[in-house]
Amino acid sequence: MSPILHALEHESPKLSQMERKLAERILSSPSEIVHMGITELAEQCGISPATVTRFCKAFHFKGFPDFKVKLASEIAHSDGAPQDGSYQDIVAGNPLSVIVEAMQANHLASIRDTTSLLDIDRLQAAVDLLCRARRVDLYGMATSSIVAQDFYQKLIRIGVNCTAFADSHMQITSASTLSAGDVAFAISYSGETPETIDALTCAGASGASTIALTSYGSSRLATLADIPLFSSSLEQGMRRGDMASRIAQLHIIDILFTGMVSTRFGDFIPKLEQSYLNVQHYRHKRGGQS
Repeated sequence: MSPILHALEHESPKLSQMERKLAERILSSPSEIVHMGITELAEQCGISPATVTRFCKAFHFKGFPDFKVKLASEIAHSDGAPQDGSYQDIVAGNPLSVIVEAMQANHLASIRDTTSLLDIDRLQAAVDLLCRARRVDLYGMATSSIVAQDFYQKLIRIGVNCTAFADSHMQITSASTLSAGDVAFAISYSGETPETIDALTCAGASGASTIALTSYGSSRLATLADIPLFSSSLEQGMRRGDMASRIAQLHIIDILFTGMVSTRFGDFIPKLEQSYLNVQHYRHKRGGQS
């Protein structure tokens, strides 16, 4: 199942009666929906076109036309994907050769599914904000803190004034000192991590622009952020330790970083090169010890 259809199925119990009828109609035959007009779909579901538009915006689309384009793209990708391409959980006694293939399949599926969810306009807006930010705060707990640290190590190499805290108290403390012109970037796969939500709420109240990276679907963090970015939400099962979801988040982090460097190439590349040369110089000075 595609990320969009998975999100509709997962969120369906939380929807209103009219929205649930719409979600069920889409899930029953998604390939038909991409060829329908908004009025035709609304009439079939016994709802108004305005309800269809609100439904699409609730799932972070610009409107029904944008929803159809994204859904059509996912259907096209899924039609060409292997039929056994679901995420594989950890199984007792699996040979290492099978584990290698399973990890490769999971990570490739995660990147593919996440790429299908990317909104170029949102990505560009995030890159623009990060490029001109006076300061960037990065928030994440548990596995998401590892992703935040990865972004921190990238940004610090190009001279971006940034911090990354895994401690919830320090996140709030730092968020309290942000202001207009600063950016708070929060990472949470579930989108419901209380500490991360609190930090981003505090940052927004302080006047900072806010970006969230979370799994696709309806979540408090996505609703809270000025710019929500989404990774695949298809990974299921509690044994994997968020492996594929971490890869999906890092995929977006790499896209943002590359976009930033490409946008401000003349400013960032000299700093990136100088940081590399300095590390090499001082490492060799100490006999190769790090």
